Amino acid sequence: QVQLVESGGGLVQAGGSLRLSCLASGRTASGRTFGSYAMGWFRQAPGKEREFVACISYSGNSTIYGDSVKGRFTISRDTAKNTVYLQMNSLKPADTAVYYCAAETLFGVLTTTPDAYDYWGQGTQVTVSS
Repeated sequence: QVQLVESGGGLVQAGGSLRLSCLASGRTASGRTFGSYAMGWFRQAPGKEREFVACISYSGNSTIYGDSVKGRFTISRDTAKNTVYLQMNSLKPADTAVYYCAAETLFGVLTTTPDAYDYWGQGTQVTVSS
């Protein structure tokens, strides 16, 4: 069983920065571990649909960003620490949401579609004040 635990959320003023972390543990039923997963970050604000933020390939060599965060957010991963990060700079009130990390463990391919991810964390709240 794969478990994902996010941390690093909090309250920050507009223009500030936060770094989210997502620690992965366990393995899939077929024995796959973190180093073979594609990882993604999504967010959901109250009353809105879940929104794609960023994803990174299993190797870390490829990334995709949502249009609303391009140039401000950076996704990275440390396989030795089983952790994926989301560095968020120049935060805006519109970035306020619960942020979730997710793992795509079947193929390890980049995808922006939430349904393609088979494991999810519990979420961490990010609040940006104006």
